[in-house]
Order: sequence, then C-alpha cells, then structure tokens
Amino acid sequence: MTGDATTTRVLIADDQALQRLGTAMFLGGQDGIDVVGEAVDGHEAVRQTEQLRPDVVLMDIRMPRMDGIAATRRIIEPKRDPGSGPWVLLLTTFDIDEYVLAGLEAGASGFLTKDAEPADLLSAIRAVAAGDAVIAPSATRRLLGRLAARTADTPATATDERMRAEAVVRRLTEREREILLAIGSGMTNTEIGRELLLAESTVKNYVGRIFTKIGARDRVHAVITAFRAGLVSAD
Repeated sequence: MTGDATTTRVLIADDQALQRLGTAMFLGGQDGIDVVGEAVDGHEAVRQTEQLRPDVVLMDIRMPRMDGIAATRRIIEPKRDPGSGPWVLLLTTFDIDEYVLAGLEAGASGFLTKDAEPADLLSAIRAVAAGDAVIAPSATRRLLGRLAARTADTPATATDERMRAEAVVRRLTEREREILLAIGSGMTNTEIGRELLLAESTVKNYVGRIFTKIGARDRVHAVITAFRAGLVSAD
C-alpha cells in the first residue's frame, strides 16, 4: 500500500453521483480507509489513478467516454510489479456477464454487484488491497461457463489462448499443477490444505510460486489460465 501501511487509499469511479456519494460516505467512516478521489468516467479514473496513487480503484463497468473495462486495462498494463497495486475492483449491476469477464481479463482483481452489502464491499476492498482476488467460490463455476461460451464462439482465438496457457502450465511441478487444479475448482487455501494434507502456510507458498510461474496476478487469473490449459472445465 502507498502512504500509511495501515490505510487503504481508495478511488471511486462511477458516473452516477448518488452511487459515488453513498459509497464515499460509507467508506469515509471506516477505520483504515481513505477515499482519495472520485471519478465520473474512465478517463478521469485513469488520470486520477496516476495522480493520486490509490491502492484500490472501485470501477463501475459502464461509464461514458471511456468504460470501466478500457480504464482497467489502462491502469493495469503499465504495472511493472504484478504483486503490487493499484488494484481494480469492478462494480456491476449484474452478476457475471460478458462485461465482467472482459474486465477480469483486462486485469481487475474481482467484482461485486452494486447491491452488495456494505460489509461485503469493505471486506472486498481489504482483500484486494492485500493482493487477493474477490470472486466467491460459487461464482467460479459461472465464470468458467462464460469462458466456455466465449471459447465456442471464437475458436481461433481460443486455440491461441489454449496454446499459451498450456505452455506456461508446463512450467509447473506435479504438485503445483495439482494445486492449480484445486484453485480452478474454486477451492480456498484452507480447503486445498485439508484435501492435500498440507499446512495452509505451505499451500500459500505454493500458490505464490504458481502465480509467478504462470504470470497470474491473483486467483481469478489463475482460474482463467487453468481453464484455457484444459485443467478444469465448466461442467
């Protein structure tokens, strides 16, 4: 995190003034959260991210001038260290759809629907700021379903993506592949440790090495790689 290590700096990007105001008021009253700015569209989100250096950007997907997907890509692509911020958390009116999938592929670390409970929003911000992905295990299967549908619609692109994913997965040891498969199935570190009879700290170390080897920013992108490499399916 930038600045005080105990404080998470948050930028809110949403074209709806009432949504921005409500979110800012709630977060402003929470310990360890500093709302450093508000943006009304993607262009403003990118500019303010460069100027204000937030740890987390709450990014509405559908905004004028530049949408949240393009803004996410502009924010994430220049990052030299995939293990550091800024992180992007998508806010969407709907559950997993093509826009959410595109945002995750652009580099977002997770998503929440706009009707999420305030406590869930706060937990998600803190998780993302710590470098974790925000996608419930129950949503993993729906994410894979969306990926499968896209694969069927664009076979040529899917073939290229599969070949790249298979190449990076070949770098993994047998144990690392086993853990990546578990991640792709939506299992938490605790569940993986219980299944494989490993300490949770050991699983965490494995997960870190896996992310480094396959170039994944977090669990969401590890799931996408596992799917493209054929380790997991949407069935």
